[in-house]
Amino acid sequence: MAYTAGDTILDDEYNTFVNSSSDPYGYNHFAGPGSGVYGLNQSTISTVSAGGTIQASQWNTLFTSIDNIANHTNDTMTSRAAVSAGDAIAIKSAVAADLATLAASVAAGCPNATAISTAAAGASTNSGTWNSTSTIERSVTFADNATMRAFFNGGGYIRCVASTSGSVDGDKDTVFSQLGSAIGNLDIKAQSTTRSGSGETLTTNGLGNGFHDLGTGYTVLLKLTSDNGGYTSNTLEISAKLNAAVSSATVITIKSVASDPADDTTYTSPNTSGVPANPNEAPAMVLTLTEGYPNDSEGLAADIRASSNAEVSNSQS
Repeated sequence: MAYTAGDTILDDEYNTFVNSSSDPYGYNHFAGPGSGVYGLNQSTISTVSAGGTIQASQWNTLFTSIDNIANHTNDTMTSRAAVSAGDAIAIKSAVAADLATLAASVAAGCPNATAISTAAAGASTNSGTWNSTSTIERSVTFADNATMRAFFNGGGYIRCVASTSGSVDGDKDTVFSQLGSAIGNLDIKAQSTTRSGSGETLTTNGLGNGFHDLGTGYTVLLKLTSDNGGYTSNTLEISAKLNAAVSSATVITIKSVASDPADDTTYTSPNTSGVPANPNEAPAMVLTLTEGYPNDSEGLAADIRASSNAEVSNSQS
């Protein structure tokens, strides 16, 4: 029997709206703990027993929950007033279409969500200048996999900023400052990574990789080579990895590597006026992380945040 306004709803039809784990996806699959690209770690809705009667309160719970998620994703839903016992039911196509819209938004990482707040997620600085390579690794940890998945699926991101520390006293310092500025804000999102900066020579473009594309080995998200004459072998790259497969990961680790194979002329007395004291030393590098987390201002039950962050390694040679 076709599901039509005025007909009696069958329990299996309602349960599909609530709990289907295959296309068409039910509310619980994309809004509950979920799996893969689905899941916002919100409270799930109970299904009804075979042969059970669908209560008006159950419809209202489903409709309210749909609207709450839509408020966060900024999707337009079919207008529905609360129902009372004896009211005609809404047509299936509208409910199914709205659920499909929300499922697609969650799978894309809620790209239109605006209820996103930011908080510091740690920073590390080299202990001093260096001559060959600077490597900094920092991790961000979540309470469990469902929280980590919901963080990214809900529009959350980890922002990575590479910069220099201390005064700029020579061309080599300027080069690494320029490379960091050219990367800008590197935001790791659910399905991709975005870069706010521009310029320099793009050596490796891994921006098509997001959280769901990462594995347990490092993926280079972006590598830039200096276009400053005399330093065209100097590079800065940022990579990321997980501590397990996406389906069970709880930790994301970010690595910044700056490389300096170039040599500058070292001046000796009396030809030292106005030149760097150590022209072959590159400046101390800084890796700063920020979490952009889904907040509860537009429909989610609570903020979805990381639980901790830490420095993993910090070395220079």
